[in-house]
Amino acid sequence: MARTAANGKKIGTPGQRQLRVGEIVRHALAEILARGDLREPELERVVVTVPEVRLSPDLKIATAYIMPLGGQNPEGVAAALDRHRKFLRGEVAHRINMKFAPDLRFRVDTSFEEGSKIDALLRRDPIVRQDIGKDSGPVLDDDAQEGADDGDGPIETRD
Repeated sequence: MARTAANGKKIGTPGQRQLRVGEIVRHALAEILARGDLREPELERVVVTVPEVRLSPDLKIATAYIMPLGGQNPEGVAAALDRHRKFLRGEVAHRINMKFAPDLRFRVDTSFEEGSKIDALLRRDPIVRQDIGKDSGPVLDDDAQEGADDGDGPIETRD
């Protein structure tokens, strides 16, 4: 059974304010990185994406998950951004309307790799591979078939 706080919210899930501020910080970081304001050799030839920013419950620490386009040297890019985090914090502070700008931390986003692993596992199983290979058209049962005939042709069903 999941633990809940006094307000009924599950403990450990981000609140609406955390999610909203995280999106604002993500957009600000993406804008700064797209403009190329940083003069860093590691970042000059690389386009960096920021898929997600997570904030601590007190909104003081923002963890930005980054991934260079093409996956070139993600650890080096994260280290370069970490070296310039004070500058980036100041730039983010100018773009967001908050009393305090959050302290920035940069981590490599591994969600793409995890998704690839899951996809590979699913494609390895012959039953799942067979289901993936089938036509993904609508599946109608007998009750739904009676009212669905519009005279345009036969309706196929899967059993």
